[in-house]
Amino acid sequence: MKYESVKVEVKGSVQAVLSLYIQDDHPETYGDRKRPLVLICPGGGYEHVSVREGEPVAFHFLTAGCHAAVLWYDISRQGVEHPQELMELAWSMAYIREHAAEYAIDKDKILVAGFSAGGHLAASLGCFWDKDWLEKEMQMNKEQYQPNGMILAYPVITSGEFAHRGSFVNLMGSKASEELEKELSLENQVTDKVPPVFMWHTFEDGAVPLENSLMFAAALRKAGVNFEYHVFPHGGHGYALATKETAMMEGKEIEPQCEQWITLCASWLKHNFVSL
Repeated sequence: MKYESVKVEVKGSVQAVLSLYIQDDHPETYGDRKRPLVLICPGGGYEHVSVREGEPVAFHFLTAGCHAAVLWYDISRQGVEHPQELMELAWSMAYIREHAAEYAIDKDKILVAGFSAGGHLAASLGCFWDKDWLEKEMQMNKEQYQPNGMILAYPVITSGEFAHRGSFVNLMGSKASEELEKELSLENQVTDKVPPVFMWHTFEDGAVPLENSLMFAAALRKAGVNFEYHVFPHGGHGYALATKETAMMEGKEIEPQCEQWITLCASWLKHNFVSL
């Protein structure tokens, strides 16, 4: 496996870094084999970036037959505001696609995954990639950063009644307005340009209520976007892999039912993207 750390080179970035986990291709054995890649956006309320939702998750996607990457995007404490994080994600997607041949990546099977506020970031790329305003900001062709699929774990979606308010405060910063807040409420931004989605949440989530993903699922259905959606009856917020591996010191983020999500997601990937 190759590991690389790449500085994100987009206007306004402070210390954003893209970590790449690339499986060896061994062409002498496997021929010209290309793998999908899952680009992960950890959560953290746009105020920090959770290590628990980064590298441990990336390793599990490797076992599912994919390459993986983690974007350690800039956050509000570093003085950035929307759309900085989205531009860093778009740049990372474009970088991966540009280097697809070098890394033995299938350039048409690059997915974005996100947890909590990172789920909002990932879903923002899924909803906004085809918008002219983002293309103008990025100064590159929008197809360069188009995601081919999305994986969303207990995502922040809505800025309305069921909002995780802190995420939107941190994301908007000094640009906060009712108009921008409404624009960033992603259940209102779903079109048929959004790629296929795998999504999961817990019924008991008290930080980012289940309504966030329910509203997004309803919008996907209305737009005709294919998705797989799982709601687990028990478990709180920020469970990552829901195993001891990603639980914090107190060990609260362990839930046997929730830990099924990575296996279910691997099956979804196998049927839709992995062709080994």
